[in-house]
Amino acid sequence: MKWYYIIILCVLGTYGFAQVEVYGYFEPQYAGIYLDTMYYQQSYTKLRVDMTTAVKHTEFGADIIYLLYFGARQWNILDFLPQRIVSAVPPELYPYYEFILNDTVYLDNAYARLSFGRFAVTAGKQQISLGTGYFTNPIDVFNTKDALDPTYEQPGHYAVRLDWYPGYRFNWTCLYSPVEYDWENSGKLIRAKLGLGHFDVSATGYQYQYRTTDFYTFSVTQQRRTLLGIDVVGELLGLGVWGEGAYNVLDSDDDFCEFVIGGDYTFESGLYTMIEYHHNSLGSPTDQYDLNDWMRFITGETKTIAQDQMYGRIQYPLTDLLLIGGSVLFCITDQSAAFVPMVYYSLFENVELTGMLNVYVGEEGKNYSSQLGSGGFVRANVYF
Repeated sequence: MKWYYIIILCVLGTYGFAQVEVYGYFEPQYAGIYLDTMYYQQSYTKLRVDMTTAVKHTEFGADIIYLLYFGARQWNILDFLPQRIVSAVPPELYPYYEFILNDTVYLDNAYARLSFGRFAVTAGKQQISLGTGYFTNPIDVFNTKDALDPTYEQPGHYAVRLDWYPGYRFNWTCLYSPVEYDWENSGKLIRAKLGLGHFDVSATGYQYQYRTTDFYTFSVTQQRRTLLGIDVVGELLGLGVWGEGAYNVLDSDDDFCEFVIGGDYTFESGLYTMIEYHHNSLGSPTDQYDLNDWMRFITGETKTIAQDQMYGRIQYPLTDLLLIGGSVLFCITDQSAAFVPMVYYSLFENVELTGMLNVYVGEEGKNYSSQLGSGGFVRANVYF
């Protein structure tokens, strides 16, 4: 804990030379889930404090998150899986599939950014967001979005980043992520972005060590993964359109591809509509998912269980302060679906309320099986 305070003191110690901006939010959330005729409640309170300061061409930023959990804190993933899968797991291995939500405090981001001319260098734990997709991002190997709440904030990642802006609507990004023990096995990325008319087009190359786990034996395989991707976003005939795809070359296993395409439109009434289609050849082509399919998805080793999915979203502002809407996730592979109605209300200038339900309607063993448990949450955000 001492090093958290050292960082804070170092930042505040610069106050005599530059203005330190302190801001953040307090976020309490209550969630409930119906599972096997039982109702479970799980809630948390989250405090995030951000600090930024700038001196000439140097910017420093950091944020600390304090997270406390209440209610149901210990879960076993096997409780959510089909019986045909659970029956194949020896009882003595059941504890390996448990996880506990522990209270925690951590440094989410801490970075320094140096700007000079057309160049900028950022070092430390920082936000890295790649791609144009809403529901998921095939070229983003750093983050995995929650399909039910895809816009929720993502964690920071350790990296050294160089941005170069040689011309109007054109820039290069080089990134090195030293998370492994040597240069060869650490992540290396290069990305170019170019504006063409009403569109922005980007090309990305990334190489890093890719891990997969056999969750029957808990053995881990590591191999080099080279990602070659392209993404585009823009406007066409009044519609917002985007696309994103990646081809992944693996040293040992078969190569795979992943892409997402989508579009949105806002009517004069304020009604917003959006739709996306996502394909992941690494996902299962049939609805006979096994333990590895589920666990690799839950742990983030793959972005989806099935190969093909659709995502739809609609929202409408009832008033300036009240927004209602919902989303639908439909798995083409197994014909299951999840419905997610939602409401947003701006209670005060600095207080927002969010309510969301999730209803699964698939059969047992499907991607959106009702066995996963339907539920919802109420979340408040108090900004300061």
